[in-house]
Amino acid sequence: MITETAENQALIEQTVRDFAERQIRPYLREWDDTQYFPKALFHQLGELGLMGVLVPVEYGGSGLGYREYVAAIVELSRVDPSIGLSMAAHNSLCTNHILAFGNEEQKSTYLPRLATGQWIGAWGLTEPNTGSDAGNMRTVAQRDGDSWILNGSKNFITHGKSGDVAVVIARTGEPGDKHGATAFIIEQGTPGFTAGKKEDKLGMRASETAELIFQDCRIPDAQRLGEVGEGFIQSLKILDGGRISIAALSLGTAWGAYEAARVYAKERKQFGQPIANFQGIAFKLADMYTDIQASQMLTYDAADRKDRGEQVSLASSVAKYHASETAVRVSGEAVQILGGYGFTKDYPVEKFYRDSKLCTIGEGTSEIQKLVISREILRN
Repeated sequence: MITETAENQALIEQTVRDFAERQIRPYLREWDDTQYFPKALFHQLGELGLMGVLVPVEYGGSGLGYREYVAAIVELSRVDPSIGLSMAAHNSLCTNHILAFGNEEQKSTYLPRLATGQWIGAWGLTEPNTGSDAGNMRTVAQRDGDSWILNGSKNFITHGKSGDVAVVIARTGEPGDKHGATAFIIEQGTPGFTAGKKEDKLGMRASETAELIFQDCRIPDAQRLGEVGEGFIQSLKILDGGRISIAALSLGTAWGAYEAARVYAKERKQFGQPIANFQGIAFKLADMYTDIQASQMLTYDAADRKDRGEQVSLASSVAKYHASETAVRVSGEAVQILGGYGFTKDYPVEKFYRDSKLCTIGEGTSEIQKLVISREILRN
């Protein structure tokens, strides 16, 4: 089993690396400058089996584990973190929520479309006034016979405009009640469900981020995911796995920035020799490499624990916290190594620098990770 996993991981790494060089790298600047979301690219990723990495084969997925999933995100993010982000959000949030909590009819309806990349998924928890304080969400779902009527809005939603289907968490009870929210599956085109403003972002610009708006949006009870009142509890479990995704995204971002800086340092000459020969630069690269290695071990440890079915709140938060902060530090040092060139768009490190900051914010800020970690280690 270990040998098979290692072989799968190596095959995925090479396949995704080749794909990214052919289909992503030539368009990096264009997509970033225009904030273009290349939806067709994700259909191609679906053909490679990367839009349903964790989904069982019987639902059209690849039936692989978190270690292989992490490897795929890392390789995409080495080239363009925004593509790694979108692939991760589709897999770990929308698709995984339906896989984990959907009934058989919901799984057989939606998973084959999502896992093959035919459809792109979105996931809505965050609101304009509730980020970390998701328990006080204002999007409300009211029961009306065999239907629910949703009103409210979600923001910072990956694939908010282009997503074909969204898993949305709405309040069905009192604010602050951990059993006061419920999850629903809502398809694009449902009356009363529209996309709002697309965010103009610092980084991750090829990953679409937009509002979801609900105005008397009526959906049948059959679209409810799991039991009434379990939406917030479900979300916390989904975020445990999602934080492994962001750790992987951070890891790929850090590797990409480090590799660009290392190549530049060996080629750039000052005072008659490569700047990599100067201790000030060599030691920066040593620190960057060491931090990345630590993040890699933490990320794959969390992935292995998830594959073994262990509770991963602590491991995923540790990995996400360390890897995301590492991505910011490493990409910042990469810019410093390139100097003035690092501040231009002619070299890739400025993009890694901009993209890296999202990693410390999305799916729980670094401050929230420290809250989760401290609670877990002080529990007993």
